[in-house]
Amino acid sequence: MADTITLEVARYRPDRESEPTVEEFEVPLRRDWAVLDGLNHVKDYLDGSLSYRWSCRMGICGSCGMTVNGEPRLTCATFLVDYAPGPVRVEPLANFPVIRDLVVDIGDFMRKLPQVSPWIVRGQEKPVEEGEYLQTPEQLADYSQFSMCINCMLCYSACPVYGLDPEFVGPAAIALAQRYNLDSRDEGADVRMDLLIHPEGIWGCTFVGECTRACPKGVDPAGAIQRYKLTAALQSLRSFVLPRGPR
Repeated sequence: MADTITLEVARYRPDRESEPTVEEFEVPLRRDWAVLDGLNHVKDYLDGSLSYRWSCRMGICGSCGMTVNGEPRLTCATFLVDYAPGPVRVEPLANFPVIRDLVVDIGDFMRKLPQVSPWIVRGQEKPVEEGEYLQTPEQLADYSQFSMCINCMLCYSACPVYGLDPEFVGPAAIALAQRYNLDSRDEGADVRMDLLIHPEGIWGCTFVGECTRACPKGVDPAGAIQRYKLTAALQSLRSFVLPRGPR
């Protein structure tokens, strides 16, 4: 195995250039080095001006998402040896405006998340002295998969619908809405449905499934959206058959 591998890193410095460029760096090729380690080597020893986001290095914070050889990946969990002998191209996440180098503007994503009320909504809280809202293991299992999202935005980068229509609420936000809809303690499903039952919501999804393939945590946003569509269709059918409600 070679001692080094080439990183082809996208560079964009708006104060110096009008278009992105690609710069090559030779970094050590070690079995335990992730792509993020290679970028840190560049930052520490070769070019301190390289800009990118990272934090935990453990696949938990979701901040180090980038495009690696054309695929949205967490760079802390993507290993250089898997791309040997190289080169390895590292670019910003697709479908987001680039601020500098590998740093993208996540403002649109952050605005959309709170729109789906990603918290437990209740019409009235019971008194504290009555104790906790208990759940069975089965009730927890209903939504636990959709609660694993780390907001890495890889699904948005992979989603062709979001790439074409920035108004699309997007896979992570809809999956998060479904997480709370399925929570036995929540009473906000109708509020979320009013927001998401439109072309920019659940019906905008064409079920390509790239969001689920890109997800590093097995959340299955595509599955969450299709389940949401089924719920919406059944509610619509009930309102048509029983316009005055069930009798």
